[in-house]
Amino acid sequence: MATAKRLRTGDRKVPKTYRLSPSKVAAAQRILGTPTATETIEAALDMVVFREELIAGTRAMLGAELTGPDLPAV
Repeated sequence: MATAKRLRTGDRKVPKTYRLSPSKVAAAQRILGTPTATETIEAALDMVVFREELIAGTRAMLGAELTGPDLPAV
């Protein structure tokens, strides 16, 4: 799976140290197809942020009327 760069303007990378389960990192790396642990963690964090954006968008759409070229206006 290709990873998307979702850095916002002003974001910069800084060194951090975490104690992570090697087996979880390896499993995530295999699932995501990322070459390094750093890219694996970044991809996983991107997915968490995207999930929140999807949830917020879905909540915003509740009650919205959808129209389109194939849908009659309600």
